[in-house]
Amino acid sequence: MKYFSIIITGLILIESCTDNKQEGNMQNTGERMEKHYEAPEWAYNSILYECNVRQFSAEGNLAGVTKQLPRIKELGVDVLWLMPIHPIGQVNRKEKDSDLGSPYSVKDYYAVNPDYGSMEDFKSLVSKAHQLDLKVIMDWVPNHTSWDAIWMKSNPDFYTKVNGQFTEPLNEHGGSTGWTDCADLNYDNPDLRKAMIAAMEFWIKSADIDGFRVDMAGLVPADFWKEAISSLDTIKPLFMLSEWQDEPTHFDYGFQTNYGWKWKDITKDIANGNQNPIALDTLLEFLNGYYPEGYQQLYFTQNHDENTWSGTEKELYGESADVFNVLMFTWQGIPMIYNGQEDELAQRLPFFTKETIHWKQYVKTPFFQLLCDIRHNNQALKGGKYGGELVKIATDKDEQVYAFTREKNGERVVVITNLSKYPCNVVLSPDEQTIGQYLNLFGSSTIQVTREMQLNLKPWDYMVLTNK
Repeated sequence: MKYFSIIITGLILIESCTDNKQEGNMQNTGERMEKHYEAPEWAYNSILYECNVRQFSAEGNLAGVTKQLPRIKELGVDVLWLMPIHPIGQVNRKEKDSDLGSPYSVKDYYAVNPDYGSMEDFKSLVSKAHQLDLKVIMDWVPNHTSWDAIWMKSNPDFYTKVNGQFTEPLNEHGGSTGWTDCADLNYDNPDLRKAMIAAMEFWIKSADIDGFRVDMAGLVPADFWKEAISSLDTIKPLFMLSEWQDEPTHFDYGFQTNYGWKWKDITKDIANGNQNPIALDTLLEFLNGYYPEGYQQLYFTQNHDENTWSGTEKELYGESADVFNVLMFTWQGIPMIYNGQEDELAQRLPFFTKETIHWKQYVKTPFFQLLCDIRHNNQALKGGKYGGELVKIATDKDEQVYAFTREKNGERVVVITNLSKYPCNVVLSPDEQTIGQYLNLFGSSTIQVTREMQLNLKPWDYMVLTNK
């Protein structure tokens, strides 16, 4: 959720979002606590698929998603992330004359939006997904509710007040976020904390969901997540995704994954000629120092925010979209496909109104299936502590070519990309361990990696080589 950025500034300034409720949090990574549990391995090795329920089908409901579960499974993903399914508040809705409201303005944490169906429809979706060996995670909005939320009447003490008045969510400076359709929750109240944990537990126990994507997780005090995830984990091990990048302790408190916004911004800059591939080296060095060992981030070229407020993949990446999706699947982290990418989504799906995805022939499905297959079949590409470390391959064109290898238990990939709009003659100098014969994932041929390997690369060209 970040539509406030558009409203306030006309820009998306993700890195300006820092915690405005973080008193007492442990910011020094040297003060970290050891994790209290071991998360399931699948939580580190997954490929996510984000589903915008409202726009996904003509029906715009849960049944419309359920119908397409077999196709989603065939794509090769492991985890289905559903955008919020809760009832949406009526008071202070944006664009009142035409909108259906923001799904991030939650009215009732214990109910399903009637526009999407019933609780039984949701349980049926989860059950059928599990039959296909798909996990399901819910989008959870803990920082705020709608102004007419159930809690606003039953528990007004759950809310933040400024000068005695309820307030919209505040930014790190105590100013407006622009989320005028939402009322801020007060985590200084221990009863709110208990109620929020109970609401999250309800969906695990009632519908057997497999985890949460937590909206703006850093606007909630980090120590709450230690308390919450510890309690949730007693029910079942979960996938926990933090929509935040500026709080390393989230990994200590039970999140396996956070948002790779910096990666997204840098890759867009490279695609538009504003940075070169060396920026990825700088980013990786920063991430490896900032987060605890075994961390992983979620990488994407599209999600609901990017698509709505910034542009389609074509608008943002142009002809470079494929190479950055290859990078997304092979870099240190886990990848995500936004609904419609498998069909070259050419629409900016609106945030507050209904506009069905114009499904055609699913033309990018074979491309993504290949990437999903190699993620599943080569240990080197697994996430976090289960995957191989990214090691750069030296080239004579580092400002244009980004090449690296990853290896785990003898399984190795070699990735070679031309991250520029110009053709390139390049010489690669891999180490001794990397030299050998590989299968070319996108060429169905074998390639010999040699000590001084010369390649002619087209603009935005890529090669993924695997020894397994």
